[in-house]
Amino acid sequence: MGKSIIQKNGLTDRFRETKVSKILGGIAATYLVLCFLAPAFLPTGSVPELSGRANAIDYAYHDSWGNGEHGEDSVVGHDQSQHGGSFSWMELNPAFAFAYGFGDINCHQKHHRSWEINENQLPVCARDVGIFLGFTIGCLFFYFRGFNRWTVRDTFLSVLPDEYTKALYLNDRRLIAVIGIIGLGLVPMGLDGFSQLLTSYESNNPLRLLTGAAAGIVGGWFFCSAFSARPNKFKDPSEVLLPAESRLVTN
Repeated sequence: MGKSIIQKNGLTDRFRETKVSKILGGIAATYLVLCFLAPAFLPTGSVPELSGRANAIDYAYHDSWGNGEHGEDSVVGHDQSQHGGSFSWMELNPAFAFAYGFGDINCHQKHHRSWEINENQLPVCARDVGIFLGFTIGCLFFYFRGFNRWTVRDTFLSVLPDEYTKALYLNDRRLIAVIGIIGLGLVPMGLDGFSQLLTSYESNNPLRLLTGAAAGIVGGWFFCSAFSARPNKFKDPSEVLLPAESRLVTN
């Protein structure tokens, strides 16, 4: 039998890292594809313009909250009768019902912040499309480059070339670097979203897609790191290979 190849983290395989990436990325990618398939294959014009509430069920049945008359100038909701009539995702087949039901619960589904296919509004808004797309990319990124390095922090940074992170290890700035990278992904979406909420500023769908994708990338990257970081894969901290010949120390 051939000699096992030692990976950059000190282990001989990346089985858990690739498995976690496949599962998380697969879930996000599957839902993303379903968001496009559902409106494309439903009868033309069967999903009207929606406007609901985030973290609430608004369009499960024809008498649900979203199908009511809430005023065209309302901050939340609108007069559904003026936007194509009522909608009930419970009447769809199970796959498409899941797509629109999940979107209903988690997204505001405002029609002017969403796209249409086949004259049917997508289950989630443009920003959420970006989040799922970015999350898939983040998982794919970790799939090819991520390594279990005992802690979430070191596992997160493992996707970067070791020569680029030596200074972080020599100066013990690893946690700051992780927070900074996550911030770079989340802050643009936060600024764009809260600016709409607190001022008269109105973003546009391409920008919502881009800011959502940036947040999704760091989200997928982080969650893959969190589920892949496993100390029990090592006998002790000294087995973990880190940049700059650093060593983990446990109390």
